[in-house]
Amino acid sequence: MATLFLVHAHPDDEAISTGGVMMRAHASGHRVVLITCTRGEEGEIHNMDEAAVRPRLAEVRTEELRRAGEILGVDRQEFLGYRDSGMAGTPSNAHPDSFHSAPLDEAARRLARLLEEERPEVVVTYGPDGTYGHPDHVKAHQTTMAALDLLAAEGWQPAKVYWHAIPQSFLDRMATELRRSGQPPPAGPGQSIRGVPDERITTIVDVRDLAQRKRQAFEAHISQNDPQSPFQTMQAQILEAIFGQEAFVLVRGGPPASAPEPDLFAGLTDSRRS
Repeated sequence: MATLFLVHAHPDDEAISTGGVMMRAHASGHRVVLITCTRGEEGEIHNMDEAAVRPRLAEVRTEELRRAGEILGVDRQEFLGYRDSGMAGTPSNAHPDSFHSAPLDEAARRLARLLEEERPEVVVTYGPDGTYGHPDHVKAHQTTMAALDLLAAEGWQPAKVYWHAIPQSFLDRMATELRRSGQPPPAGPGQSIRGVPDERITTIVDVRDLAQRKRQAFEAHISQNDPQSPFQTMQAQILEAIFGQEAFVLVRGGPPASAPEPDLFAGLTDSRRS
């Protein structure tokens, strides 16, 4: 058994970007550890009464994450202990408890302790731009890499480190499929999804058989499900075409044995590393 260790910014990020590889790892007998840096206190609220839910949104999203984790096969889930920073330039960014405001060395030490406990073979987080520039996604990237550097200086490192990536060809295909179905592209305040040139992608995992369960995991985050979102309204065959693969860039532990790799554990044995 090997361990997949994922670092995400908010509840629901895990289902959207890595739900397939999490379920695939669980089904293969690997341990799945999910670290969520915040509880998503600044998220938009759907399907619930805004006035009643806003004061306890952290509690609501924590429970939603627990339910999603059951679908995704999470063996251990921990929060890093920071507050959602909200979008760039908003007052929540400056909140003293926000992840964005946290000293990087402090956050890295918190995460390093969890990495040291698990000593995973595979670590996954975002790239430097956080996929779409959200301050918490960017900070999750910075924190993960800093924590790994701390442990490398002490003589330990995982076999592989990946950055989640969205191939530019995927964005082009998604735009085409949504236009065909007459639906608008996914959007949000201040969000601009950033594609990675296809030639930089090292790993593409086929999760077409898991697309519907991945959608179910996202739907477990009820407060975050905009009923008008393309995620909710697109037909099953379009969902599979768009969300049937998850892509990554191998940044430590390469080069990959094949290009692109079909699995995050490609080339690894099932034994625990010392």
